[in-house]
Amino acid sequence: MSTDADNPPSNGASQAGHIRLTSHAGSAGALPVTWGAATPAERGPIVGTTASRAQRNVIGTHSGSYSVYRALAVAAGALSRDHRADLTNTAPTVTIGPHPQWSDPRAIVSLDPWGAMIAEAFASEITSGVDIRPTIAVTKAHVTVPEVSDAIAQGRLVPDGRILLASGAAVVTKVAIEPVWYLPGIADRFGCTDTELRRVLFEETGGMFPELVTRPDLEVFLPPIGGQTVYIFGRAADLAEPTVELTARVHDECNGSDVFGSDICTCRPYLTHAIEECIRGTQRGGAGVVAYSRKEGRALGEVTKFLVYNARKRQEGGDTADRYFARTECVAGVQDMRFQELMPDVLHWLGIRRIHRLVSMSNLKYDAITGSGIEVGERVNIPEELIPLDARVEIDAKMAAGYFTPGAVPDAQQLKQVKGRGWADD
Repeated sequence: MSTDADNPPSNGASQAGHIRLTSHAGSAGALPVTWGAATPAERGPIVGTTASRAQRNVIGTHSGSYSVYRALAVAAGALSRDHRADLTNTAPTVTIGPHPQWSDPRAIVSLDPWGAMIAEAFASEITSGVDIRPTIAVTKAHVTVPEVSDAIAQGRLVPDGRILLASGAAVVTKVAIEPVWYLPGIADRFGCTDTELRRVLFEETGGMFPELVTRPDLEVFLPPIGGQTVYIFGRAADLAEPTVELTARVHDECNGSDVFGSDICTCRPYLTHAIEECIRGTQRGGAGVVAYSRKEGRALGEVTKFLVYNARKRQEGGDTADRYFARTECVAGVQDMRFQELMPDVLHWLGIRRIHRLVSMSNLKYDAITGSGIEVGERVNIPEELIPLDARVEIDAKMAAGYFTPGAVPDAQQLKQVKGRGWADD
């Protein structure tokens, strides 16, 4: 089998008979990556180009899960394989960092701290023809959710024309982040060796990335998974100032609730409550941040989540709080695969050292944040009146399992009495 790695056709699929292999040494001239270096020049750029194998210094490619759609576009002839992004006027709307955590190789292992700055940090390399692409983008936006308008109508929030507009829109800085994994650091977080991690990643993705096991010289992996979006209320620079009151929530995706308002869980109510708290805290002179991660269905996926819903509702006795976690484990083999070990990275990227008010009842999130060296003051739970009736199963099961709550914890007998809506119920 021949290869044509360095001179691929410019459009459409690969030339017939030629497979562009990346599992063998072929990037000896690629720019090195020194993770945790103090400057971008010392660290080196992340180059995941598919157009020139000689430039690649990572495993995988940019765009996370969207890289598959890009491949479809190339296969369909809609996208030229050698297209280079024109980055004119795409610079961040506000500057974030650099912060001291950026040069700590243990603090950030799942994203590229310099990912929003590549146009300026690696200008000479880009000019010379190296295909370097941003993995972080920073823009501005207005966020409008009905719950905030309701809070205004009820007098809990008052528009100030700067942080909260009369229309009910909150003015925010919005950040999109693609995953960039430093494999030795990821392995350390999960208590395994780099070799073990690489082998399991290779095997459990059906051999999708052979470089994981054939290229130990490549230490950075761009995994085909969802990234995260960060919403900043107030000045981004204030997030790194421990004396400025910071309200924060780290939220894991729940499409059914977050977008469509499904009432079987408290995800959207918790998210919108956090937005309200961030607005209120920022109006007091503080700052707020909501970090939203794509980990649908506890990182089990939406298909598994819906299967669990069916199993919970159909089991003998109906959907009860005492068997809430058991049904998930029966279907998925595990209660939760979100594994919050990587979650604090985005907080360190923002320079955060202290969260004054954490809007979360999750001990896993709290432990991961404080375990990474970030102080947490007050923990803010969801108000009782915001809990949907059908979500009592979830919330009571979590409280009984040790999740944070300032109120009474239901005992075993009480859990059996908490029952969700059945399929026949309106």
